[in-house]
Amino acid sequence: MKQWLEKWINSREASHLKTGRWGERQALRFLRKLHYKVRGQRVRVGRHDELDIVAEHSGILVFVEVKTRRNENLGRPFAAVNQAKRKHLSRAAVTYLKKNKLRPDHIRFDVVEVIGEPGGQPPEIRHLENAFPLDSAYRLWW
Repeated sequence: MKQWLEKWINSREASHLKTGRWGERQALRFLRKLHYKVRGQRVRVGRHDELDIVAEHSGILVFVEVKTRRNENLGRPFAAVNQAKRKHLSRAAVTYLKKNKLRPDHIRFDVVEVIGEPGGQPPEIRHLENAFPLDSAYRLWW
């Protein structure tokens, strides 16, 4: 995409979306330092489903949800990963596995909390490994 067009699109993006994308970049950097092999980011697997980060670590396929907040005045970012969100993420993960014909020995759902904002102090990053299980409405077929 032409650089000027990309700048124009980014300038029109809502503030909270910019903060979210910044948080995803911070999470990617953090996970790479921990030797996670990133297989994809912002992976669309259906009309309404997206996985923030798909990575591999120690033989485990990890689906990572990134939650970014400027501060914790309204609670921890993880609180936004409610039951409905977990169900959506489970559906997206199973769809991803089927589309890519993958049968990993283990999968895991992690959440990375990023607290901060672009241009501010370095963010506080918390990695919650195995934050929740696959929703009971979904099954792995192997």
